[in-house]
Amino acid sequence: MQKTVLVTGGNKGIGLETTKLFRQLGCKVFVVARDFSDGTLRASTNIVPKPFDLTDIDRIPQLVAELGHIDILINNAGVMHSIPYDNYPQEKIDQMVKLNIEAPVALIREVAKSMLRTNSGRIVNNASIAGQIGHPDVWYGITKAGLINATKSFARILGPKGIVINAVAPGPVETDMLNVIPEERKKVIKSMVYTNRFAMPEDVARAIVWLATECPEYINGTCLDINNGAFPR
Repeated sequence: MQKTVLVTGGNKGIGLETTKLFRQLGCKVFVVARDFSDGTLRASTNIVPKPFDLTDIDRIPQLVAELGHIDILINNAGVMHSIPYDNYPQEKIDQMVKLNIEAPVALIREVAKSMLRTNSGRIVNNASIAGQIGHPDVWYGITKAGLINATKSFARILGPKGIVINAVAPGPVETDMLNVIPEERKKVIKSMVYTNRFAMPEDVARAIVWLATECPEYINGTCLDINNGAFPR
């Protein structure tokens, strides 16, 4: 039976590579993003773009109701501003909290309704190493730490009902988000990893898809580190 997948931010970077992998597996993929005008993703038999602003939290129940049953949810969309903590505009804080933590929690709540009826479902949250070790963009680190905690909390609540929920915590990845990191910090980060390179989007996407499909159900409520030695534990 064809699986139905919802990928937020699935039109670029890690999300786009994740979308491609699910398409190769024959899944039907709903891709939710605010803007598809860059042309990187087009509708096809298995890919359905859904323009939607995920900071509009109150409309998320309507969005999920329109999509119907979702077998796999990938909470990938996120934002980072790299603004100093003592000069952080409130509107930027509000945007980040809504997109990075409130929207994923709302999506989990809504898709879980039909997952609970089938006693099955997979959810993967794209967090960050920033949520584990701290970050110069304090609000980014705070929201990603919150997403890791949400993963564990929802796994405790929904795991007994057959729903598997995990997260990944990548180090910096070669995506547009990397552009806001100062060059000096990039050099420091590269010096900390084993292979002197940043992750590629497909490195993270392959881990996400594995957690969403093939990983044993006994792996539940975990956060998979993808940092190439930057945070060995």
